[in-house]
Amino acid sequence: MNADILISDFTNPTLLFFLLGILASVIKSDLEIPENSFKFISLYLLFSIGFKGGQELQHGDFGWQIILALFLGFMVSALIPIYTFFILKRKLSISDAGAIAASYGSVSAVTFVAAVSFLELQNLKYDGHMVAVMAFMEFPAIIVGVLLMRKFEHTEVKGSMKKLFHHAFSNGSVLLLMGSLFIGIIADSKQAEDIKPFTTDIFKGFLALFLLEMGITTAKRFSGFMKNGSFLLIFAIVIPLINGCAVALVSKLMLEGIGNQFIMSILGASASYIAVPAAMRLAAPKADPGIYIPMALGVTFPINITIGMPLYYSILNL
Repeated sequence: MNADILISDFTNPTLLFFLLGILASVIKSDLEIPENSFKFISLYLLFSIGFKGGQELQHGDFGWQIILALFLGFMVSALIPIYTFFILKRKLSISDAGAIAASYGSVSAVTFVAAVSFLELQNLKYDGHMVAVMAFMEFPAIIVGVLLMRKFEHTEVKGSMKKLFHHAFSNGSVLLLMGSLFIGIIADSKQAEDIKPFTTDIFKGFLALFLLEMGITTAKRFSGFMKNGSFLLIFAIVIPLINGCAVALVSKLMLEGIGNQFIMSILGASASYIAVPAAMRLAAPKADPGIYIPMALGVTFPINITIGMPLYYSILNL
């Protein structure tokens, strides 16, 4: 692994603010970002990513690379929950296994944001259609996870598939991301330049504040998660790294551009702690959010942004 890449990642200001948030929670500081402000920052990041991705798509040609990226994203999101479910159900209830499997098959928009920042540090670009791929990967894992729960334990899963599909597509983060992407595609380029200071120039500052709050939240939830033993901790560390490395190798064969390959790798390695928990409240109320949210947020997220990203990038450069 290139030491310069690792040093660059660990000195990234956004990551340092994440670590500051963890420190604040550990020393029981009263530092916090107001809930309404945090929600605004979250919406801003999704809006900015979607709009910029749409603008990139507007200037590109719809071709096989987009189709391949969408196909690969769908397959990754659908297959990860299957193999992880059978690992998890040996130790956990069917509902918990299904919810965790869905989380690890789905994606994290925040990890995507961090990956974009990593690429910028390496002076690499990615195509705008990867934003659409990220949004597209939100729902297949949710559907597969619920189908697995229904097959192995009918009594633990509630809600019709129609409602589940509706919830997956109408989830606020997915809707804003896809809506911003579509608006970015049809928006006039000259007029889009007028809002560039908002969509681009202040992006990293808001990302730093977002990760500060994520650090605080991660530290608070991590202690409760640790009560569940080492099995889940090992799973939350090892499985994402396996997924990310495997997807990196496949991406090298199917996708053009190291930026696109890297984004696909980090999407395969990430775990959802927004869309999936919202869906699981409807589909599997017996699943314990005190397990799958801290796993994704408290372990997998920091592993990906500290160890995972330099690792996947090194594989892609072999």
